[in-house]
Amino acid sequence: MEECCSTKPKKEHNHEGHDHDHGHSHDTGDQSVFQMFLPAVVSFALLLIGIALDYYIKPGWFTGWVRLVWYLVAYIPVGLPVLKEAYESITKGDVFSEFFLMGIATVGAFAIGEYPEGVAVMLFYSVGEVFQAMAVTRAKSNIKSLLDQRPDEVTVLKDGKPETVKAEKVNIGDIIQLKSGEKLGLDGELLSETASFNTSALTGESKPDTKTKGETVLAGMINLNTVSQVKVTTAYKDSKLSKILELVQNATAQKAPTELFIRKFAKIYTPIVVFLAIGITLLPYLFVEDYQFKTWLYRALVFLVISCPCALVISIPLGYFGGIGAGSRNGILFKGSNFLDVLANVQNVVMDKTGTMTEGVFKVQQVDFSTEYNKDEILKLVNALESKSSHPVATAIHEYVGEIDHSIPLENVEEIAGQGLKATINGKELLVGNFKLMDVFNISHSINPEKIVYTLIAVAYDKKFVGYLTIADSIKTDAQLTINKLKSLGVKTTMLSGDKTSVVQYVADTLGIQNAYGDLLPEDKVNKVKEIKAKNQTVAFVGDGVNDAPVVALSDVGIAMGGLGSDATIETADVVIQDDMPSKIPMAINIGKQTKKIVWQNITLAFAIKAIVLVLGAGGLATMWEAVFADVGVALLAILNAVRIQRMKF
Repeated sequence: MEECCSTKPKKEHNHEGHDHDHGHSHDTGDQSVFQMFLPAVVSFALLLIGIALDYYIKPGWFTGWVRLVWYLVAYIPVGLPVLKEAYESITKGDVFSEFFLMGIATVGAFAIGEYPEGVAVMLFYSVGEVFQAMAVTRAKSNIKSLLDQRPDEVTVLKDGKPETVKAEKVNIGDIIQLKSGEKLGLDGELLSETASFNTSALTGESKPDTKTKGETVLAGMINLNTVSQVKVTTAYKDSKLSKILELVQNATAQKAPTELFIRKFAKIYTPIVVFLAIGITLLPYLFVEDYQFKTWLYRALVFLVISCPCALVISIPLGYFGGIGAGSRNGILFKGSNFLDVLANVQNVVMDKTGTMTEGVFKVQQVDFSTEYNKDEILKLVNALESKSSHPVATAIHEYVGEIDHSIPLENVEEIAGQGLKATINGKELLVGNFKLMDVFNISHSINPEKIVYTLIAVAYDKKFVGYLTIADSIKTDAQLTINKLKSLGVKTTMLSGDKTSVVQYVADTLGIQNAYGDLLPEDKVNKVKEIKAKNQTVAFVGDGVNDAPVVALSDVGIAMGGLGSDATIETADVVIQDDMPSKIPMAINIGKQTKKIVWQNITLAFAIKAIVLVLGAGGLATMWEAVFADVGVALLAILNAVRIQRMKF
């Protein structure tokens, strides 16, 4: 019973259907809607004719075995598949399944001569199953659209001639020729001078992205204009899109507490219901004077139909799956439904600065060197030393100074963590880094770094202070909107950064972030998050998911500004924002809140209606028709409510 109506996708690359572990399938495959409804249509037509013959036309021949056979023929198209499922469930040790409940209820109805009601219960149940299958397919459609973004074949240039080959057989280093309108099958490096791409498959952003020669292009991007050439840098199975697809496919494996509870509840609840039904049938014999077995059996059968927990075990996983699908549609990847629950109740969003709230693209603003030094010569030395670092600051200096002079004889190059770089040139020591580096090497200076807002890169040569460069990083366009929305959701905001305190405080003040701390090492960030958690408050940490791994691990949910970034980001975070837009943080929280709201609406609806009709059924005040509504009707209402999240604007 626990797997009944789960939406867990198979791990193989078969994305066409929806299978359950116990064999129950909602795989719509290539079936048309008509084919899916055909058994129900046949059954419904025969049922209507049977009711007309029973209650209106009343021919003399429509009695006895003729009437029984007629309703049996009406029952078989919808009943046989369910009875088969019940048998298969029993052979696998799952006796108390929903199929077993529906089977004994309808067979029992036939046994006491209530043929139309037996057919009607199974008919409406089957219609509910079809609607469920359609709802699951719809809930998966946003995710499946991702699966269609990766072409199976690509055009590879071999000896200058184009040749079509399977994408998984392409080797690293091969050259792919990409025509206008074609999707790229593998990650690579652009060889053409420029090319424009539609990146919506990866980012949700429809705006064209122009790439230049040497830049990275990713599987799933669509070439928009001229024929382009791409050198493959990553194997098919390791591409960014493959990682994303794998993440989405396995997303429902991580169950939310509510979902896990309902599955456990159904496992205990169903056998209790069966034994209660037996009690309703037999116990009145001891207490009722004019006991009639048929009457109390009918009441027990009504009780069984009402008590089937379909609405819960269908709609709750479907609600969470819908939330994951809504996230995917908006470029937010949840690694499991449990993270939707955590985000729905999150109290603090703790964020990194660089690359999260700022662009992470540094530019040199000012060079302030002592006049006794040749500014251009020192900048050449600094540029040569910074070429040994992959830090964004090094890129900014390289863009400002220009080409690196490789003739400069750098010796004993050393990177000092959190401080900067050191090297020897012609026997003279060159230091490039923050002012902490100057203090460590006892370089005297008269600068007060705290009075300068920008990031400072200090330079010392031959034991003397030369001066500094100021470097600035621009705030992202939607950063202000992000903080405003988080405040409106009642979420507290904190910024933690390794950058200098004055810069961090400036960004925080500009955006209205409540708390900000700079000059932090990774372990300092961990301590700050521990302080928040010590107050029994939930924390979502937003960063790059790699350098901040200790904080991500400590937080209740780690959100990575993954963009089109590293594989490690996609793998380590709980939630990945694909397009680096911070405004997706409040959106993710809102999706979590709406998903949880819908799930609890369904739980309340199912329990309330079932409780009322169960009491009426046990007391003989509800017929099979009310039972059908309490079971299938509530399930359909819950499904319709669950798929609502697909239409919501966040």
